[in-house]
Amino acid sequence: MTTEYLIRLDSPIGRLEVVADDSAVLALTIERDGVLPHDGEPERTNPVLERARTELDEYFAGTRTGFDVPVRWHGTPFQESVWRELSRLGWGEATSYGSLAAAVGRPGAARAIGGAVGANPVPILVGCHRVLASDGRLTGYSGGEGIPTKLWLLGHERIGFAA
Repeated sequence: MTTEYLIRLDSPIGRLEVVADDSAVLALTIERDGVLPHDGEPERTNPVLERARTELDEYFAGTRTGFDVPVRWHGTPFQESVWRELSRLGWGEATSYGSLAAAVGRPGAARAIGGAVGANPVPILVGCHRVLASDGRLTGYSGGEGIPTKLWLLGHERIGFAA
C-alpha cells in the first residue's frame, strides 16, 4: 500500500509512524518488535504531518497536554462512536470500558468496547491508553509493545491504576 504522506519519529515508547492526507492524520502506529507498517516506504511530509510531529514532540516532552492536529478515522458507526468518546478524555483522565459502553448507549457491551478501543487508528492522539478495567486495573493495549507501552503513557500522564 502506498501512503500519500508519511513521517516517522522517535519517541520514548519507540518509533512512531504517522500517515495523513492533505487535511488530517489518518493513522498513527507505534512500532512493535522494531517494525512499522510502512518501513520500506520513503517519508513524504506535508503541513498536517509537520504539525503532528511538533505536537507529539511536545507531548512526549511534557509541554503539551492536548492535541489540535486534525484526525479522521474510518470505522463502523459503533467504533466511531467509541473513538468520539475517547477523544473527549483529556490529559490525565481515565475511564473504564463499562463507562464508555454506557456513554455510547451500549451498557453491558464492555467486550465490544474493548474491540473498538483496540482498533483506534490514532492512538496517543485519541487516548485509548486511558481506558482501564472498572476496578481500575490495567487491561491489554494493542499499541507498540502492549502493556509496557500503556504503562509508560499512563505514567507520563500521571494516571493511577490498581495493581
